[in-house]
Amino acid sequence: MSDKRQLLVDTALKLFYEKGIHSIGINEILKVSGVAKKTLYTHFESKEALVLAALKQRDDIFVQWLDKKLSGAETNHELVEKLFKALEEWFTSAIPELGHFRGCFFVNTSAEFSDSNSDISLYCQTHKQRVRQLVETHLPTQNDTLLDAICLLKEGAINTAYVESDFSTPRKCIQLLQSIEKL
Repeated sequence: MSDKRQLLVDTALKLFYEKGIHSIGINEILKVSGVAKKTLYTHFESKEALVLAALKQRDDIFVQWLDKKLSGAETNHELVEKLFKALEEWFTSAIPELGHFRGCFFVNTSAEFSDSNSDISLYCQTHKQRVRQLVETHLPTQNDTLLDAICLLKEGAINTAYVESDFSTPRKCIQLLQSIEKL
């Protein structure tokens, strides 16, 4: 990947995550990156193509980070603890590669696009499926009901942390999943 293309994707991702897709214009990305408009359009045919590149980069960064955090779980309980402790680190902006916590980039992005069949919305759905598959891969004892509960609570924790600035949600999720397992 060329340095200019990477700079454009890095800049777009940072600005889109901080301020939203629709509030950031191409001119702001060019100003912040210092890249010429002609260079931008050499690499991306449209703003949508740049958004998709930013989504792909965030997806790769997030999945690689989460994969490392979930590695080595020997029990389902340990996986739950690893997942929600990792989320707590993210919520408190302790993970430099994920940046200052502004909720889920994929939920935020999909909320800005009303067409659920657009390439952007479909990519956001793909990210959620990819994260679910990652959690399933690390789940030592396969349990579809537990997987559903983990993924639903994960999404709720992310949204609650962002909307309500409640960073205790990961601990609440761990406690809830522990109580469910005892039922």
